[in-house]
Amino acid sequence: MTTPASLAAMHQAASLKKQVIEALRTAILEGRFQPGDRLVEREICEMFQVSRTLLREALSQLAAEGILQIIPHRGPIVAIYTAEDARSIYELRATLEEMAGRCFAERATEAEHKALESAFAAFRKASRGKPGSDLLLVKTVFYAALTAGAHNPMLEDMLRMIHWRVTMLRAHTLSQPGRLAKSLGEIGDIMEAIARRDPEAAGQACRRHVMNAAAIADAVLTAKEAERDRPVRKRGTKETSARDKGAAAPAVGEPRLARM
Repeated sequence: MTTPASLAAMHQAASLKKQVIEALRTAILEGRFQPGDRLVEREICEMFQVSRTLLREALSQLAAEGILQIIPHRGPIVAIYTAEDARSIYELRATLEEMAGRCFAERATEAEHKALESAFAAFRKASRGKPGSDLLLVKTVFYAALTAGAHNPMLEDMLRMIHWRVTMLRAHTLSQPGRLAKSLGEIGDIMEAIARRDPEAAGQACRRHVMNAAAIADAVLTAKEAERDRPVRKRGTKETSARDKGAAAPAVGEPRLARM
């Protein structure tokens, strides 16, 4: 029989695991760890004063979200997304968000409309500054409000998992010159269609916003991959690529826990 003491211990462990997940997720999304950086379990256990069992549960959750990758015989690293990965992610996101926009326009309550308007206002305010973690946070809040008002729990769950992956890619798109202003305008189009209670226009505006972001992510990541593969000639040696020299293999890099 479960005793009050054991229940308290279980609750404490669950709370601690949640804290570790949120702390690591925030550190990664804010760029304190870069794609390919290796997370050393021993160091993280010491930092948070948690058991390796609890930490591995937390790391598994982040891996399920697409924020980490678990490499056999290497351990967890910050996820590395290729241009091909991005195309797959945005293709699925476009379909799901088109549905979310349609459903919100059809089903959202007045309170949910107000929550979405409030989230959009916060995004508009954050967009006046330099793209950073605050902007990513308010955009996450906006999408949470959009999916909540769609009243489809399965759609909400699927988009939540997609959005963690998108957040990993969003730094590539929002940092591009002019993209933030265009993104704000595209979301404004979504808001206008929703305000008119027009499911077709809301869905199309959502898809258009995603596909524009997808095109930028694809261009940026493709260019980075081409740069990594570009031959580098050194005097007296044969040509090698940046990838061969290790510039594109951050999975074996040193851990960056000191920057948390």
